[in-house]
Amino acid sequence: MSILQVQNLSKAFGNKYAVRNVNLALTAGKIYGLVGPNGSGKSTLMKMIAGLFYPNSGSIMIMNQKLNIESKEHVSYMSTEPYFYNYMSIKTVGDFHADFYKDFDMNEYIRLIQFMELDMSMKVNNLSSGMAAKLKIAANLSRKTKLYMLDEPLNGIDLVARKKIISAIIEKSNDDNIMMISSHLIEEMEKILDEVIFIKNGDVVLLGECEKIREEHKKSIADLYLEVYANA
Repeated sequence: MSILQVQNLSKAFGNKYAVRNVNLALTAGKIYGLVGPNGSGKSTLMKMIAGLFYPNSGSIMIMNQKLNIESKEHVSYMSTEPYFYNYMSIKTVGDFHADFYKDFDMNEYIRLIQFMELDMSMKVNNLSSGMAAKLKIAANLSRKTKLYMLDEPLNGIDLVARKKIISAIIEKSNDDNIMMISSHLIEEMEKILDEVIFIKNGDVVLLGECEKIREEHKKSIADLYLEVYANA
C-alpha cells in the first residue's frame, strides 16, 4: 500500500534551494532512512510533508489524498526543535497530546513512558537531553498514524537512550505504517533500515533497498555514506 507519494517537490529560501525536484513513493511496512549531513535538506523535506512548509513546486500525496487538513492527520512528525513548555510534567505532555490528536493512545503513552524509564511526575525543565529525547519519541509513537517522521531522533543522546529509542521504533513499525527517520548516525541506524534515501544539497542522489545497495556497491550503507558525503 502506497502511503506517501512526492512528485517534483522543490523548496527554495531566497535564491538557494533546500530541496530540489524530489520524487518518492513510499509503501507501508518499511523503515526508511533519510540520510545526509546537516544542511542537506532532510528537515525541510520532512516539514513540507508534515504541512509546515509550503513547497515552491511539486505535489505531496498521503493515502492517495493531496496534502490537506485531513491527510495531515495521517502524519506524526517529530521535529528536532523542543516543543514542550518547561512548566509541563510528563503527564501534562500526554494530556496535551490527547487533547490535540484524536488518534493519541494514552495507554500506549503510559506504557512507552515506563519503557523509557521516565516518570509521569517529572517536569520538562528538569529532564536531561536524553530524557527529553525519549519523551518526544514516546509522545509521537503514541499516536496511531500511517506515517511517522522522526527528525534526528538519536542526536545528542547517550548509547543507552539510543538503544531504547531504536527498540521503540522497531516495535512500532508494522505492515500498516511507514517510519521515516532522518539521521547522520548511519552506523547505528543501518541495521534497522529497509530502504535508504541519500539527500545531498537538496537533491536525492541515491535511494533504494538497503540490501540491494550493499550488494551493488560492495560496501555497507555507512561506508557508502562516507563516500557520498566526503566533501560535504
